[in-house]
Amino acid sequence: MAHQIKLRKGCPYILAMLILASCSTGKYAATNKVYKKKAGEFAETIKSMPPVNQGVVLSDPTLQSWVGSVNFGIRRPNFVILHHTAQKSTDQTIKTFTIAKTEVSAHYVVGRDGKVVQMVNDYLRANHAGVGKWGNDTDLNSSSIGIEIDNSGAEPYSEPQLESLMTLLATLKSRYKIPTANFIGHSDVAPRRKVDPANFPWKRFAEKGYGLWYDSVLVMPPEDFDATLALKIIGYDVSNLPAAIVAFKIHFVQTDVTPELTPAVKLILFNLYKKYM
Repeated sequence: MAHQIKLRKGCPYILAMLILASCSTGKYAATNKVYKKKAGEFAETIKSMPPVNQGVVLSDPTLQSWVGSVNFGIRRPNFVILHHTAQKSTDQTIKTFTIAKTEVSAHYVVGRDGKVVQMVNDYLRANHAGVGKWGNDTDLNSSSIGIEIDNSGAEPYSEPQLESLMTLLATLKSRYKIPTANFIGHSDVAPRRKVDPANFPWKRFAEKGYGLWYDSVLVMPPEDFDATLALKIIGYDVSNLPAAIVAFKIHFVQTDVTPELTPAVKLILFNLYKKYM
């Protein structure tokens, strides 16, 4: 006879642990084992005293020593970067992230059905942003949490998916004190190279505190308004200005993603960039 486990009301934590335990013995048991092994190796690296392959090599070894401070912590993410998967299902994305040769990952995957799968500890660096830049930050993988939204890039986002994503962002914002302006898209940090998340409802999320948006009543910019500087203040890499314009429009315009800086786009840009100052 199978063991029966009675769960009292108010014990969601126990239920969650049982679900996680069953998952660990399922089809991802092998990749979970690899994750645990790699995490263990990182733990060994961190607790080594003195740290391995760090410090400075001096001609006189007696001039270097190690004393452990009591005041330190672990990585605290400062950005959240949203992506769309451009794949057919959550399972396909999970498979992609559990094959070593792909060399890509994300902290979370949010399915069309609203299910949220965490794949990397928030305190660790996931390979989701790649080569990119936002402001002066040129290593977004090291400073951000990556969230993949299960979507082909050419379909609407489901309501359960958006609701779960909203809850996830609320949790991350509160837990890590992530500034409102620091909820951005992959296309923002990688102009030219990425266009995701395509057609994402940024305005809706900005209204809840996840990203910034321009006001409904817009003020005309002065004739000497420097649009390039405004894009740079927001965070865009303007080394390729047409690409930066396209990236801005993917996020804040969406109906037009050409590299042309029209008067209407300048109007939006002028009324938005001051919020980032």
